[in-house]
Amino acid sequence: MTNNPKGTRRIKVTKDGPYIVSGNVPLGEEDIVAGSDGEPAGWDKGPSFPVRETYALCRCGASKAKPFCDGSHVEAAFDGTETAGHGPYLENVERTIGPGIDLTYSEEFCACARFCHGGKGAWNYAEASGDPEARARAVEEACACPSGSLVAWDKTSGAAIEPAYEPGISLVENPRTGLSGPLWVKGAIPIESADGVEYERRNRVTLCRCGRSDRKPFCDGSHLDAALKSKP
Repeated sequence: MTNNPKGTRRIKVTKDGPYIVSGNVPLGEEDIVAGSDGEPAGWDKGPSFPVRETYALCRCGASKAKPFCDGSHVEAAFDGTETAGHGPYLENVERTIGPGIDLTYSEEFCACARFCHGGKGAWNYAEASGDPEARARAVEEACACPSGSLVAWDKTSGAAIEPAYEPGISLVENPRTGLSGPLWVKGAIPIESADGVEYERRNRVTLCRCGRSDRKPFCDGSHLDAALKSKP
């Protein structure tokens, strides 16, 4: 599927080049807020960019006009080969079964954001989720995960508990460390590979913007080793 009717929101991964975003997708910044234990505990809205019909976002990490592409991928000889699979999220997950909540976790989608490590950790809270406070904390930490690698599931309905996101893209920033994270894609925006195959549509995923992920186009946390800085 390569056509993009006017107004249709879509992210197109280009071969060894940027992400082409079309359909007036909002773009802004979201900052990680640390808790008392130093682990990520929440999000703070940052500035937004003027809405545009189409724009190109850097995915090689070399642009001098971040978050936008300035063509630096050509000089950098960026290898943007996509290595992520197209299978569904639930195809390869670890499950934690709790009395009040279940969790699924996919290493394939993990962006190392660490929201699941606050307090006793999401998995321990899930195992103790017969207690309402522990259940609420497990859900909170799962829903804060930007990549959707961690998902909470309701025991009664069996449905995923997901934040209600409008379609948009957020630039993940960490003011405490001064480092930048991935592109946080919300609201099930279609993401199409360079060869025209659409990835599974999900409410939240994170796309690599440092150029070093081993699971392109998705983030695998490599921006931490790369010490990615997208802001002056």
